[in-house]
Amino acid sequence: MTSLVVFLLLAGLAWYLSDLKPSTPKPPSGSADLSALKIAPEGKMAGYSRDRFPHWSSQGNNCDTREIVLQRQGTDVKSDKSCKATSGKWTSPYDDVVITDGGDVDIDHTVPLAEAWRSGADKWTDDERSKFANDLGGIQLIATSAASNRSKGDQDPAKWKPPVKGYWCTYATHWVQVKVTYQLTADQAEHDALATMLASC
Repeated sequence: MTSLVVFLLLAGLAWYLSDLKPSTPKPPSGSADLSALKIAPEGKMAGYSRDRFPHWSSQGNNCDTREIVLQRQGTDVKSDKSCKATSGKWTSPYDDVVITDGGDVDIDHTVPLAEAWRSGADKWTDDERSKFANDLGGIQLIATSAASNRSKGDQDPAKWKPPVKGYWCTYATHWVQVKVTYQLTADQAEHDALATMLASC
């Protein structure tokens, strides 16, 4: 009798635990968003200028967008009265380079300004472009090494990927989220490169 009770209890527990398991595996983070990207041929650069994306806007207390990013993404960051970072440590996620001088840190736009222009931002107002260029939401502005930022330039993921493959999932996820949020398009090669990167999630 006792063994029957134990058997029934174990059977019930096994059923309960199996019921907790998802019926299908969860897709990699960001992959669902990839389907929300509108695919379209890349636009032209006619009329583009970085001045059309006013950036490093004032954020109050003598701070501009750049200094806010340095404060948020660094470790033990100390700033002077003019909000300039005087010390701290920043690790560039693209290439794992550690930087200890804020002046040597570049602030990269995950989706570069010129890439945004070619993807639909050419039809925005300058105010809309300024909001994009100063987006402090946490995924569009990234503190990086100057070498990695300049190596990337205005290239999309079909032409440039972070040297650190362990960052591919995050980079592609952020790229997709920015483009979907701002209703920017992606060309087919860019879409396919993002799919490859998201497969690492």
